[in-house]
Amino acid sequence: MNDLSSALPVTEAARPVWPTRAVVTAGMPYGNKGLHFGHIGGVFVPADVFARFLRDRIGAENVLFVCGTDCYGSPIDEGYRRLVAEGAFKGTVEEFVRHNHDAQSRTLKSYCISLDIYEGSGLGSSKPVHAEVSADIIRDLHRAEYLHKLTTAQFYDERAQTFLNGRQVVGRCPVPGCKSEKAYADECDLGHQYLPLDLVAPRSTVTGETPVMRDVSNWYFDLPAFSKVISAHNKRLSAEGTTRPVVTNTVEEFLAPPSIYVKNEHFEAYEALCADGKLPPHEYSRAEKGKASFELVFDGLEAREEARGVLEGAGMRLRTGKTLVPFRITGNITWGVPAPTLEDAVGDASARTVWCWPESLWAPVSFTRTRLESGIADVETLNPERPVAAEEQDWRDYWCDPSAAVYQFIGQDNIYFYGVAQTALWEALRTVARPSEALQLTKLVANYHLLFLDKKASSSSAVRPPTADELLEHYTAEQLRAHFLALGLGQRPVSFQPKPLNPAADPKAGDPVLKEGSLLTNVLNRLARSCFYAAARDLDGHMPLTVPDEAVETDVRETLLAYERHMHAQEFHAVMHLADGFIRRANKYWTEGSRLIAEDPTACRSVLGNAFYLLRAACLVMHPVAPEGTRMVFEYLELPVTEQEFFSWDHAFARLERFVGDAARTKGAHPVRDLPPRTDFFCRHQSQLD
Repeated sequence: MNDLSSALPVTEAARPVWPTRAVVTAGMPYGNKGLHFGHIGGVFVPADVFARFLRDRIGAENVLFVCGTDCYGSPIDEGYRRLVAEGAFKGTVEEFVRHNHDAQSRTLKSYCISLDIYEGSGLGSSKPVHAEVSADIIRDLHRAEYLHKLTTAQFYDERAQTFLNGRQVVGRCPVPGCKSEKAYADECDLGHQYLPLDLVAPRSTVTGETPVMRDVSNWYFDLPAFSKVISAHNKRLSAEGTTRPVVTNTVEEFLAPPSIYVKNEHFEAYEALCADGKLPPHEYSRAEKGKASFELVFDGLEAREEARGVLEGAGMRLRTGKTLVPFRITGNITWGVPAPTLEDAVGDASARTVWCWPESLWAPVSFTRTRLESGIADVETLNPERPVAAEEQDWRDYWCDPSAAVYQFIGQDNIYFYGVAQTALWEALRTVARPSEALQLTKLVANYHLLFLDKKASSSSAVRPPTADELLEHYTAEQLRAHFLALGLGQRPVSFQPKPLNPAADPKAGDPVLKEGSLLTNVLNRLARSCFYAAARDLDGHMPLTVPDEAVETDVRETLLAYERHMHAQEFHAVMHLADGFIRRANKYWTEGSRLIAEDPTACRSVLGNAFYLLRAACLVMHPVAPEGTRMVFEYLELPVTEQEFFSWDHAFARLERFVGDAARTKGAHPVRDLPPRTDFFCRHQSQLD
């Protein structure tokens, strides 16, 4: 009866410190299609679970979960162009994006993703706000003298007589060690950045021809100037140990000095160039064992580019290494956020737009402003029940107040933008911002790739991943939420193995996706049903208000403290492991207790009181993961408190009498709703019942 061992004890003094307010934001999906399983499992589910926990922990009125469709950029431009050319879509590019945005919104709702705003960088009330925020930030960067006019070569299709955007050029990635065969103008599908000149074997997707390079001028942010700032911040994160290593390790890769890798076969020719004094100063490193290239390291980008010209002029095969390069701010495609006119002579300023990546970094600021300034009636939201704050709130209360925090959930491919470029941009803006408007550096919560059947799967890969909607033909949203959370994507890439979609699955084996779901549909569901049926059978439909046994109360307390610590570190796999152990212990307690009741009916009040107390703690733990099932438990308890109060961590360790009325306290029992036979709080999918 007292077999309620728990995790290692955590004292009150060791409890983590939480922000007074928080923004949670997820990587924005492109507006060229709906959502595949990676969007949901790798980003939106963990972000939503954390946002829901924060609402319970610091108050729903102090948490904003913001995101939207990424409306601009070459993937949208190219996707729209291709579908129109094929006759598969009729309408404007904005209508194309709106169509996909609406599909994304429906999918997010199906997965219980509780965003406080989901519009788009070019849609709804957010569109004018985002344009204003973008213009203000770019003007501030220019005022701080961190924007520079650069003339660079851009791909041009002579047959089509048009400049090509980033996704209208494909080739092989030039970054050493990268095996991506799907590289675009300046970024491969694995997230590596490089100069367009470095793309290997470029080809136009418009005509299939090899494009030429033509000069075009744009504004660039001086990212290399912030090398020391980025490095110092990355070192702090590494020392604190609160940021996932995938973030700090990836950022560190881009802090390497400018380098060139030259094929070993050209070594003698390289020595001859050195002897003739034709190369700028550099350090030579011979090829590592088994490597096909030796490395040349330079003091700056200008020296590297000078050396590249000399080496290529001598017919050598080479690649450039990862390093900080100027970060493009404006572009030359028409579908985009209008770029503000600056004091420049860079062609026709009115024809320039903001490159999609920098404006997507500050899009969450725009969404926050829109949500707070426009009011719920004017924005698209998936969380219409967000309570109004006690005092008027401003976007700066979330983004600039040191007591607040911003958590950004992203995939590992986007660490360069959020961990490198955003860190530098925020620091640059700080130099010209008033103290009350200086943006805080955000906490990045990055996940590794969510594989599909052991292979990397993305919408642009050869392995076709299931759409998020297709998965709901086989599983409930809560089954999938629990499974995705338990995968441990913060530690390593993990393969998603849904049995119904796996041709190689063993027909006799279980479905790995249902492992965590069974914790809900079998174990927790049984505990909840047993409590209500026993109350109806043995206590005239009442929940007893008893003092929990010491072992029960200790187990609940230590479990919740450990759970809070794991949530603070975004260790979601550990959250699920802890919840699994606790819920199974609670269910075991009831199994043994029901036998005791059969032998000694006088034990009913004590055993059932403990069981309801354990059920409430289990629901508190699973509320962020399985919001619909836990809400149903709350509704059947028919307590005279709000759902927010019941799940609030202000009362995490409270006994059940805290949530009932005076009459129930006096009586020592609270009436609960009658549960019809065979009612499930946590349901299996219909396909699992056939």
